[in-house]
This record gives sequence, C-alpha cells and structure tokens, in this order.
Amino acid sequence: MPVNRNALIRYRTIDTCLQNRFQKWTLDDLIYACSDAIYEYQGIDTGVSRRTIQADIEMMRSNKLGYEAPIVVVDRKYYTYADKGYSITNNPLNHKDLQVLTEVSSLLKQFKGFNHFADVNEMVSKLEDKIYTQKTHSPPVIDFEKNDNLKGLEWIEIIRKAIVAKKTLCISYQSFKAKVAHTFCFSPYLLKEYRNRWFVLGLSHQRHAPLLTLALDRIQTNEAHTDEYRENKLVDLATYYNDVLGVTKSPNQPDCEVVFWIDHANAPYVITKPLHHTQKLLSEEVDGKIFSIRVILNFELERELLGFGPKMRVLGPRILVKQIKAQLRKTMERYEVGALEEED
Repeated sequence: MPVNRNALIRYRTIDTCLQNRFQKWTLDDLIYACSDAIYEYQGIDTGVSRRTIQADIEMMRSNKLGYEAPIVVVDRKYYTYADKGYSITNNPLNHKDLQVLTEVSSLLKQFKGFNHFADVNEMVSKLEDKIYTQKTHSPPVIDFEKNDNLKGLEWIEIIRKAIVAKKTLCISYQSFKAKVAHTFCFSPYLLKEYRNRWFVLGLSHQRHAPLLTLALDRIQTNEAHTDEYRENKLVDLATYYNDVLGVTKSPNQPDCEVVFWIDHANAPYVITKPLHHTQKLLSEEVDGKIFSIRVILNFELERELLGFGPKMRVLGPRILVKQIKAQLRKTMERYEVGALEEED
C-alpha cells in the first residue's frame, strides 16, 4: 500500500511521541506535534486535521502497513503504547524496504574511500549488516557497541530540532548529586555522545549561569518555551571538545601536557587505540614506553588513566600525579577495610 511522505512523517512523529512516557499525550498534543513536524520537514503550514490523526492512529493499529501498533487510550484521554518497548521502527523490513536500503547502501559505498566521508564507513557497515540479517534471516555478523537500557534517548530528536530551529527549551534536570530536580530555560547548542551516553551543551538562562553540559539521562521533562533563544557567542562548537577526554570542561579552561609511562605488554593497546588524538610517543624505556597527550584535567581523564591500574604510571603534571595517588590510596583503604571485615 503506497504511503505518501506526509503520512510517513506523521507516523514517525506519533511513534516518537508515544515512546516518550514522561509526557501524557492527548489527541490535541499529537495534532500539534504532527503539524509542527510537517512544517519543519515539508514547509507546509496548513496544519493537520483531527480526523487525519485519528485515521493515522487506526492505520498504525492495523496490519495494513505491518505495524499493529499497540496504541491504547488511558483515562479516556491520553494516548500511549501498551508495550513500553514498542516502536514502529522495531518492525521487520518488508521486501520493498530491503530493495530501497540496498540501493542506498550501494550509493553510500561509493563514498567509503574518500577521507571527507570517513564517518560513512561505520554507517554503511551497519546498514549492510541489517540488510544481510533481514534477507537471510540469520544472526548479525557485526555486533556494534550499544546500550539497550540507556535512558534519555527520547530527548535527542526534541533537542536536535530545537538546535536547528533555535528554540528555547524548559528543562527539569536532576543531577546525581542533587536531592531534587531543578527547572530552568535552556538554549541548546550541541548534542554530544561519549561512551554511549548522550549530552547536550548549551546555555542556562539563569543570571550568571555558565555554559552547561547536561546528561540526557538526567533530564526529567523537556518542553518548548517562549523565552527568547540565546545565540552562542562563547565558544567555537566545532573545536570545543578537541582538548578534552570526555565532556567535562569549562570555557577557557587551559589544557596541559599529560605524560605517562606504560609497560611494554600494554603499550600496543595504547598505540593502536590512542587515548587522545594529540597522543605522542616521547621515548622508549627499558621496561616500557612514555607517551604524552595534551588535554584539560577532568574526571573522565582520571578514570581513564586509573583504568590501566599498575600497567601505567602518570609522570606529570604534578597536580594530576597527586590526584591519582590520592585515588589509589583510597582504593587500597577500601580493600583493607574489606579484608578486615572478611576476617571478622
């Protein structure tokens, strides 16, 4: 059954809304979300009728498109999925879908050899693996890193749209250290992924508030706000994270040269997968190799270095050596306490 582009946009929008269980979705909410999506992607500002969305919901519930979406109405008002993990994007691909994806994959493969399109390589591999799995009904041959229980992914598209449209968000956020959530207006600038967790860099509208990096899994609510969007005039977003391992940093925070020794057995791991793009081999010693990286000092750097245990020794700067020693002393104290408890 042929489906036009506007209908597909509405189905995907309704699906995205119903996956977001932090908000209760009335029919009017879905109408507004679909109208906004049609305007953003198609430039059509006529809105979407109530009858159209009701028909879309029935189409998604049916088997005509293969969705059979478990859409239910709660309290005779709010729409949601009966199955919390359901999404129309989880459905198997049909024959026509596979044909289209195969054509797209063939087109993208033409760019794999170009340095300007280096990021396409992984995308093509993922796509080809998906096509192979669907066609042969066999297990995937590539197991990409993923975290199926990751929270906050439902905010990615909302934040991305706000960045593109330069719209202010009203965010309710509770850090791991805070006892209660804090609500504030926020101008988002950049989405950032680090080790399968997602973050957003932006500006809080509170007076004297600094540039903030928020973890998406700590956002409780996230809605559009009428407060005027504040343009980024503080940092170069293209290079902001170039001197950092992780996401924790402040504007104008100076970097420094971090020097470390690693034993011969583990040096190949650091050589083939550098800790940072600035990594340099400084010298070869009898018992190992000495490297340097130029980064700012933060929590993620300490955690990365401590992960090597006795296989690595940090040589500088002095303040970092002091912090690493302190962390190792605390670690030993934990084990000593545990040993005493076992004896008792």
